[in-house]
Amino acid sequence: MKNIKSSFETADEAYSYLLDKIILEGVEFDNTKALFNVGFYIENPTDNYIKDVNRKWNPTYAMREWLWYLSGDPSALEISRYAPIWKNMMDENGNVRSNYGWQWKRNDQIGKVIKMLQDNPNTRKATISIYDGKEIGAYSKDTPCTYAIQFTILDNKLNMAVLMRSNDLWYGFCNDQFCFSNLQIDIAKILGIEIGTYYHFAHNLHLYNDKL
Repeated sequence: MKNIKSSFETADEAYSYLLDKIILEGVEFDNTKALFNVGFYIENPTDNYIKDVNRKWNPTYAMREWLWYLSGDPSALEISRYAPIWKNMMDENGNVRSNYGWQWKRNDQIGKVIKMLQDNPNTRKATISIYDGKEIGAYSKDTPCTYAIQFTILDNKLNMAVLMRSNDLWYGFCNDQFCFSNLQIDIAKILGIEIGTYYHFAHNLHLYNDKL
């Protein structure tokens, strides 16, 4: 996507800018307005609250979602009490594929990433995969929106890149960036290094029509 700003100081700055961009320049696509292939840096991932007064973002819920990810429990029965949208994504056992913590704990992905970074700070292999086309048959109820997360150490700072197939700006980006940046913060603490930049890429970044 041309003429999109590629760097923001905070998540809130990115949100406000992209909200206007989608409303003014987004294309009609499947009950949304969308921008395609949008990538940008957040220079200060620790400032991860969305402060836009019209959005009325709920940090209490975002923290609840983050703690659910940390649990690694794929059951959405509890979180759906606070965000009913999860009820539409549950399988017959109440589980979802979009608990990112469950995904990054599968085969100890997060532990392996941390060890890779500890053993070789120059590694290009510190990647967590989430969406997996080889598992597409399991996505009848819930399809993960994120392809992968990759970590790189530069100048003794932990940089992170999040790659998404689809990202709703209103709900998805606001809560996702909060959880992903918290993951970056936690891994940096384990490694004993500073936090670098957060790069966010979405093939399809959109707003549903009821939010326009």
